[in-house]
Amino acid sequence: MLKGLFGNKETDVYIKAPATGKVVSLEEVPDPTFSQKMMGEGVAIEPAEGKVVAPMDAEIVQVFPTKHAIGLKSKSGIELLIHIGLETVGMNGEGFEAHVKQGDKVKVGDPLVSFDLDLIKQKASSTVTPVIITNSDQYSVEILQEESVTAASTELLHVTKA
Repeated sequence: MLKGLFGNKETDVYIKAPATGKVVSLEEVPDPTFSQKMMGEGVAIEPAEGKVVAPMDAEIVQVFPTKHAIGLKSKSGIELLIHIGLETVGMNGEGFEAHVKQGDKVKVGDPLVSFDLDLIKQKASSTVTPVIITNSDQYSVEILQEESVTAASTELLHVTKA
């Protein structure tokens, strides 16, 4: 009974774009882990600039040691992975600067990671940045924007509890 009064009411979440750029469907991402949705539902962004910001109010649950990927979790339990570029793990953090650490609480628009876009173009297979709901089996995920997006401004995904 009390859970109904005090339980989490955040079942309808709008996730903003974590980066400015062009939207790419997951099916077009040249990596089967993402294109076949093995990690979950979502979308990708071809970034126009070297920064990723918080797309929702959340807690940082993981910053990969190589800083090429970051995991966030909303109060309602939505788990989001932002993976900057493809095959960027091999860069071993070169060209990446994390602005958060595990356990930090962030608000929409807070800086997460800065990166050297030109260096990624030189050293990785792609700059395309998947934005994945890793526990999408528990949610309905709707892609709201299919062209270009502005970081922390454009609503990218609408996520509702399944």
